[in-house]
Amino acid sequence: MFMAASGQVLLIMPLAAIAEIAHVLLSTGSAGVATQWILIASVASLCLGSLLITAAELIGHRADIRLTKALRCAIVEQLARLPLGWFSAHNSGQVKQLLQDDVATLHELTAHYFTTKARCVAAVIAPSLYLLWSDWRLSLICLLPFPLHYLLFGLVKRKISAERMARFVAGQNQMNAAIIEFVQGMPVLKTFAASTRTPKAYAQAVDSFARAFTDFTRPLVIPMANANAIIAPLSIIGVVLAAGAVFVINGWIDPVGILPFLLVTPAIASPLMLFGFLGHAVVSATAAAQRIVTVFDTPFMLEPAPSETKQPLGHQVRFENVCFSYGTENAGVSDITFTLEPGTVTAIVGPSGAGKSTLARLLLRFNDPAKGHVAVGGIDLRQMSRHQISRIVGFVLQDVQLINASVTENIALGRPSASPEEIEACARAADVHDQILALPRGYRSVIGEDASFSGGEAQRLCIARAMLLNAPVLVLDEATAAVDRMSEAMIHRALSSVSKDRTVLMIAHRLNTVIHADQILVMDQGRIVEKGNHSELLSTNGLYAQLWRAGAYDEG
Repeated sequence: MFMAASGQVLLIMPLAAIAEIAHVLLSTGSAGVATQWILIASVASLCLGSLLITAAELIGHRADIRLTKALRCAIVEQLARLPLGWFSAHNSGQVKQLLQDDVATLHELTAHYFTTKARCVAAVIAPSLYLLWSDWRLSLICLLPFPLHYLLFGLVKRKISAERMARFVAGQNQMNAAIIEFVQGMPVLKTFAASTRTPKAYAQAVDSFARAFTDFTRPLVIPMANANAIIAPLSIIGVVLAAGAVFVINGWIDPVGILPFLLVTPAIASPLMLFGFLGHAVVSATAAAQRIVTVFDTPFMLEPAPSETKQPLGHQVRFENVCFSYGTENAGVSDITFTLEPGTVTAIVGPSGAGKSTLARLLLRFNDPAKGHVAVGGIDLRQMSRHQISRIVGFVLQDVQLINASVTENIALGRPSASPEEIEACARAADVHDQILALPRGYRSVIGEDASFSGGEAQRLCIARAMLLNAPVLVLDEATAAVDRMSEAMIHRALSSVSKDRTVLMIAHRLNTVIHADQILVMDQGRIVEKGNHSELLSTNGLYAQLWRAGAYDEG
């Protein structure tokens, strides 16, 4: 800021030099040594001022680059620690805005705001002092529009209420999210020949932002126009000429004495106008910073210290009085207690929204219970490191997650040190080896570039990943819910291989897939309402029997 302010003062000095040269020429009638020295000093002032401002901007931008890198790395680390429930409550548009837009908004603050503010202050104070030194009486009159502008601008800022700003930012966020959803939903629109029809949610988001933008700007237009008109260069020159004419007529100043005021006074207008834009940048940057800080303040999954981690004794899984809620009514689970014995298969069935997947995610520690605990081998998951859990609990979820990397890297995601032979053996067991060999570069093909898989093939790729991990506890969350019957048969064969001799928790979509499970838990509205094997549950004629007879999970 000091360098920027000093550089700005040096850049303004040539304006005063012009007035001094004119005074010398009119006084002596010729250019003397003094004029030459003033010219040399002016050129040196321009060069040095430019160097100082360039150096100041370089320092500011280097600081911004360091901050941007540190923030984005810290945000990514924080997102990795946040529970999965946070991502359920925040859509991809909000995450994108946080990582990209909000951090980019801070660029104006860190890279430009402080140096620009310093230059503006210097560009106002230095010329004002020079004019006061030239003639303090005329200065008071010529500088009068600037306090008046500041007064009007202050009244304008008072009209920018926190509520209007909040609506403006919220509307912008909503529109960003709607744009992403609109683009993601384009294949569906094209399928139904409706690609030219703007989705209702997107249209509402745009209209809402337009209203918020109008409400935000309408009270500011006329006052801002008046405030800026007062210090427009032509207005300032008019004031200087009018006041200067009065002073010259009354003999209070020589005509040449007006020249410094004509040259320097208009130069004060631009920095004052720029102050208004700086204020908007600060407001936007503050809002972005608050959103970033909110993410950092969000409670995350605590990792126990290495000295405090405990090793499980065996692989029995125990849910003890577990309660969890997503913060909405009739959501989550309540008072859940059951045990998964080693080497057994436990299936969880029930209507949609009963809380089945919630239990699976609690066992994977995507969330922590609000009450009770989930233990493996007698040790609470919260007393185990993330690395320990990933080695003990494997999973195959309904939502297939493949990364933009080679097929080999996708299969070995949980065990990067695995050999090519081990990876291929798991792919064969998962019945996806032939499909991989058919790719242009086989196992080296990159997903998203030269490799693509159908839903069933991608699911079997995830099964190969789980097999390679060789975790003693396995979570299967409706792994066949979104595939056809042929793919389902292949997936079941692969699951039979991966489930052998493991403790398995299976979230079932079709009841005919769980009839051989050692234990079936029937859930409804977040609670376990029935427990037993297939025959026992049918004989009780409860909810399970009703679902079985209705065929709700059978053929689909």
